[in-house]
Amino acid sequence: MSVALIWILVGIVLILSELMLTSVIAVFLGIGAIVTGLLLHWGWIEQTSIQFAVFGGVSLALLLLARGRIKRWFQGYTADEDEAKPNFQRDIGARVRVIRDFNHGAGRVTLNGVQWDAFSDDELKAGETAWVIANEGIQLTVTRHKPKQ
Repeated sequence: MSVALIWILVGIVLILSELMLTSVIAVFLGIGAIVTGLLLHWGWIEQTSIQFAVFGGVSLALLLLARGRIKRWFQGYTADEDEAKPNFQRDIGARVRVIRDFNHGAGRVTLNGVQWDAFSDDELKAGETAWVIANEGIQLTVTRHKPKQ
């Protein structure tokens, strides 16, 4: 296997590895390796030190010039979200349906179609309505009485 083919294969592997990474860096290293392999194949470069200089130079130039532009292509956005509140605070005050009786302060509720473990000082029964007063990540605290806004 020729050295040029090795450079090209390494470049392809680096570009494909970018599919699993989110840093948008490996693709530029891969392009640098492919360019080095092609220049070596065409006989424009031969010495090992020049191969590494071309690889480093092309990769660095692409990183500095194109990374910011290309990375923006892969960043999404969300519309119609309340940016003022973090996600866990948006549910406070929401109405939930009790799906499992609360025993010793613990039960299960449904919020936005998702079942949650919940805590309450009230004795709540399945089928009743409650309101979220706190969100502790994966557990809600609910109450029988609608909180004042």
